[in-house]
Amino acid sequence: MGWISEKVKRILFIVVGTILLGIGGLGVLLPIVPTTPFLLLATACYARGSKRIHRWMLRNRVFGAFIRNYVERKGITPRQKTVTLGFLWVTMTFTIVFVVDSLILRLFLVLIALAVSGHILKLPTLTSAS
Repeated sequence: MGWISEKVKRILFIVVGTILLGIGGLGVLLPIVPTTPFLLLATACYARGSKRIHRWMLRNRVFGAFIRNYVERKGITPRQKTVTLGFLWVTMTFTIVFVVDSLILRLFLVLIALAVSGHILKLPTLTSAS
C-alpha cells in the first residue's frame, strides 16, 4: 500500500475501526456476534489511524480497562469473567430456546458458547481491574 498517502491510510484505519466498533457494539445485543474481537480490532485500527481515538478506547470507562488488560496479556478480573460468562450463557440460552428453530444451528451456538467460555476461562485472572 505504498501508493496510498499516509493521510488516506489514517482515514481508512479510522473508518474501519469505527465500523468494527459498531459491530462490536451490536455484539452486546446479538449473541451470535462476538464483541471482544471487534473491539480489539477497532483498537488496533485506531492505534494506526488516530492516537486520540485510540486513547479514548483505552480510557473508556465501560471497556477501557478490559481492552488494556486483554491487549497487554495481563488477563481479566474474576468479576469480568463472571459477567462475561453469565451474559454469554444467558443470551445464548435465550437465542437457542426462543429464536433458533434449527437443531444444527442450536448445536453450533452451543459449540460457540463452549469455545468462548473455554477461552475466557483460560485467560489469566487478575486481582484488580487495572
